[in-house]
Amino acid sequence: MSDDLLKIGITGYPVPGGSGVVASELGRLLARRGHEVHFIAYAPPYRLSRYDEKLYFHEVEVTHYPLFKYPPYTLTLAAKMAEVSRQFDLDILHVHYAIPHATAGYLARAILGDPPRPRLVTTLHGTDITLVGSERSFYDITCWSIRAADRVTAISHYLKDATLKTFPACTDIDVIPNFIDLDAFSPQRGECERSQFAKPDEILLAHLSNFRPVKRPEDTVRVLAAVAAQRPARLALIGDGPEMAGVISEADRLGVRDRIHFLGNREDVQPLLACCDVFLLPSEEESFGLAALEAMACGVPAVTSDVGGIGELITDGENGYRVRLGDTDAMAGRVLEMTESADRLDGFRQRARASAERFDANEIIPMYEELYRRTLT
Repeated sequence: MSDDLLKIGITGYPVPGGSGVVASELGRLLARRGHEVHFIAYAPPYRLSRYDEKLYFHEVEVTHYPLFKYPPYTLTLAAKMAEVSRQFDLDILHVHYAIPHATAGYLARAILGDPPRPRLVTTLHGTDITLVGSERSFYDITCWSIRAADRVTAISHYLKDATLKTFPACTDIDVIPNFIDLDAFSPQRGECERSQFAKPDEILLAHLSNFRPVKRPEDTVRVLAAVAAQRPARLALIGDGPEMAGVISEADRLGVRDRIHFLGNREDVQPLLACCDVFLLPSEEESFGLAALEAMACGVPAVTSDVGGIGELITDGENGYRVRLGDTDAMAGRVLEMTESADRLDGFRQRARASAERFDANEIIPMYEELYRRTLT
């Protein structure tokens, strides 16, 4: 392998959600730049379906042995990481989430006898700090796992500060923000026809998430109901998860179920987002807000709760709005204000796209490459 190109192992959760999207997109874009990328996980990376000769997937087969009450995934993952590292002479193991991936990465290094390579890089995404790390039973192992890495990155300044507050001993953290492939996410609608989802005079709202409680997806239904009381509106829900039953129940209670498109988990989110007018992100916690960034890259401004690292992405009143957590009436008011005229909405659209360009993958991916090389030296 030349000095310019690296062999990189990537492990993350291969499921819908910000960390899964970032891990798969990072690998895809690194491979596009000529690096050899090996995904190591229990399933293929989320949203990664196209063949690339520089991309490899190594499945972690979870052991089901009668002695174990629960399958020992961390140990199986560590053994697979060591196997792939040895077989392909990896330079870097890049894990996403401290628990259990950083733990497994450290164990893999120990299995290999702690050689100079691969070096271990850990990227923190949010809930590994704000939820898992805050659990007392996980505190020590989370702290140790973070400190075991050769380099640690966080996806926002907010998350870096939150990590240092929770784990004061973790002092050396690089901030590399989430990124967007501006070629893949653009205002062009592609095969999507807006008429499939809404009439010309209707406001088309959108929400994309894994529908976990922290995303507060039921709030999107309340926003829809409040908006629809003033102007015709519809809501496109992209994704699925444990809160979907509550979403449907709330839609029935408010009498707006017939105004909601339940689109499920999709890989082709770009054309769907580009069809919409306003993106809703009422989350209880967001370390960055990747789904909002994807919408903004498609020219769709966002109305979000004012939490976490959202302020590093959205400037209130300029490229979207941030409102107090749980205030769905205020969110609806901002939607109505933003869409009161075609010219006003178009202005927000243009500024949303321009803001997304600050997170161009062509600018962010080299930051990871520089970090890898710095780690190797």
